Amino acid sequence: MMIEISGLTKIYGRRKGGRVTALDGIDLTIEEGMFGLLGPNGAGKTTLMRILAGIVNPTGGSAQVFGHDVTTERGKEAVKRVLGYLPQELGMYPDLSARQFVDYMGILKGMEDPAERKRRVDEVLEMVGLSDAADRKIKGYSGGMKRRVGIAQALVNDPRILIVDEPTAGLDPEERIRFRNLLVGLARDRIVILSTHIVEDIGQTCRDMAVLSKGRLLFRGSPTELTQSAEGYVWTVTADATSKPNGGLTVVSMRHMADGVEYRLVGQRPAEYPHAEAARPGLEDGYVWLMKNAGQTVEVSVA
Repeated sequence: MMIEISGLTKIYGRRKGGRVTALDGIDLTIEEGMFGLLGPNGAGKTTLMRILAGIVNPTGGSAQVFGHDVTTERGKEAVKRVLGYLPQELGMYPDLSARQFVDYMGILKGMEDPAERKRRVDEVLEMVGLSDAADRKIKGYSGGMKRRVGIAQALVNDPRILIVDEPTAGLDPEERIRFRNLLVGLARDRIVILSTHIVEDIGQTCRDMAVLSKGRLLFRGSPTELTQSAEGYVWTVTADATSKPNGGLTVVSMRHMADGVEYRLVGQRPAEYPHAEAARPGLEDGYVWLMKNAGQTVEVSVA
């Protein structure tokens, strides 16, 4: 199972009315397992997901999903039969129960056999841990429970590809962990694409990843490879609370100590702090270093 993207471009707007390049010649291959798509808001991640889901047409290039070209109507129809999609904002009917809503989505996806659809609805609700609450109205659910309903509707047609866009945004820590573990389990026998701006979600779940920024592909590899790219460029230093590091350094974190402020910095060795100590990089550091090298404004989001 494979997704092959070549020269994918999406431009919004007319020539005379201002144009925005959401995707700029993206080349990418995605294979079975958990794949992370990381980048700041506005990077083009959602546009890419919507093209793969057959919702948006690209301006140029191609995207093959299991050999089906999603830039054609025939390809879109073929892909929809094997695709599950959870957008960042999923509209639900609050007065329906989870069971009713997932059943309704199954009908929309062409599941015509009532008995088979009921079996599958029960199965996916159990899979996401909602069996006991399946007959409660959705309007009484927590944010995390609503996200699980979203995953259930995405899974009801037993898709070979699952696309989830910013799935943990707004969830409390316990729900985030539960949701990440659910996605990892689902990735055992299918492609799961996790699109997010939260670095930790990628590091905790994904074997392979890509980084997008301003519509461009900046990195394709493993989280370990991105982490290692910052080796020798991460520092910790304790300084007076009134001083602030400069010289092109990015402050990744800071905490107040008894003798000043401890900074974690990414960049070249800070000349103004000869006592700075080299630190072992993490995925967040690798992401920051990548963005700095690309001349991009760094926007880090953590748990």
